[in-house]
Amino acid sequence: MIVVAGEALIDLVPQGAGALAPLQPALGGGPYNTAVALGRLGSPTAFCSRASHDAFGEALLDGLRGAGVDVSLVERGTEPTTLAAATIDAQGSASYSFYVDGTADRLFTAPVALPAATRALSFGTLSLVLEPGASAYEELLRRAAGQGLFTALDPNIRAGLITDPDAYRARFKSWLPSVTLLKLSEEDALWLGGTPREWLAAGPSAVVITHGGAGLSAFTPDGTVYPVPGEEVDVVDTIGAGDTVNAALLHGLASQDALSAEALAGLGADGWTRLLRFAARAAAITCSRAGAEPPYASELGSA
Repeated sequence: MIVVAGEALIDLVPQGAGALAPLQPALGGGPYNTAVALGRLGSPTAFCSRASHDAFGEALLDGLRGAGVDVSLVERGTEPTTLAAATIDAQGSASYSFYVDGTADRLFTAPVALPAATRALSFGTLSLVLEPGASAYEELLRRAAGQGLFTALDPNIRAGLITDPDAYRARFKSWLPSVTLLKLSEEDALWLGGTPREWLAAGPSAVVITHGGAGLSAFTPDGTVYPVPGEEVDVVDTIGAGDTVNAALLHGLASQDALSAEALAGLGADGWTRLLRFAARAAAITCSRAGAEPPYASELGSA
């Protein structure tokens, strides 16, 4: 089982141009999208979070169940669901304004134990920024790493919510010894500062950087870089594309029985190329349709 830990929220997606365009509610949140994508790909998946008892919270859990995701690790609360108002630019890229004060997901507490079948945990996005939940997710990350589990991190930077960038950058570096696979976008890499070589030296067994439509690259500790081009597609929007990459990487590694630091080191050119191409195909399908709608296994073929 792959456990995805982090927030579930409602994206308010504009249905036209201008600041006052009608907004369509959509299920979202980086970790949530990753869990749904994993479930659609057929990986046994559990979601670890805190969700509201309000109507949005119920809809979020229904979406997880519909994708075959185990929700037994989801706490519930009376607080409202987090909202993210999206703005889509001419290239289909999304930016967000967040409504997070007093919402359910930021009051997360780490579970006492994970399912016995857990092989990997995935973390990222708002959940590692907003306290008090951020410290609880950080505790879970460090505990999982200490137990020898495979850990994946996608910081998925939302700069508008980070009040002290230098403190966050220092905290990000403190997570790296507990991370097996670090995945981040080119934009996030620039915001964080540093290089794949520096991050690899701090602990991860591999770093994957996405380059938008240009594809993605894997960096390994021996200095090798494995680049793969993007898949050409008519982009509707990019919502959920990076989250789909997260899911495709984890699903592909599980399919190759490679959810360990040692297995990552042995992937080689063929293994990395096959994995990255699978992730590029999956992200392209997500970009070809509105909102975070990751593909099903039947749309992709084998990893």
